[in-house]
Amino acid sequence: MANPEMRMYAQLAYPKSAYEPSPLINLNEPAERERLSPAALQAFFNIMEKWAVRDRDARALLGGVSNGVFYEMKKNPNRSLTIDGLARISLLIGIFKGLNILYPADLADAWVTLPNKNRLFGGGTPLSYMVEGGLAAMWTVRRLVDSRRGGY
Repeated sequence: MANPEMRMYAQLAYPKSAYEPSPLINLNEPAERERLSPAALQAFFNIMEKWAVRDRDARALLGGVSNGVFYEMKKNPNRSLTIDGLARISLLIGIFKGLNILYPADLADAWVTLPNKNRLFGGGTPLSYMVEGGLAAMWTVRRLVDSRRGGY
């Protein structure tokens, strides 16, 4: 490194930190999905109860699971979800968390079922937007809530 400019770049580095990022979770591994699924389902059903979401809409949020599968999940959450199912629940957990940062508990729990004047919802509810729009709509609501709390 005879070039002084190259020496300058070699000295630039992120400062040392005690923080270590969490290891990346590989959801392609069945063992990881099996490990995460029961807690994810329990969180999902708790959120659906807090938000007072009807079972029909809850099934749609999970990706359109059938009645039988849905009630079996409710009765026994010790099952392995698909990557899609875990992603959907993760988005809902993020929305739930963001709403509870932004608003008091009663408004945070009611927000998804209240008519909303935001252009996204066109006077409808965020819940109906997510049910009708699926995964893409859930991502959009998550980004909206995160942007309102300054998380994006």
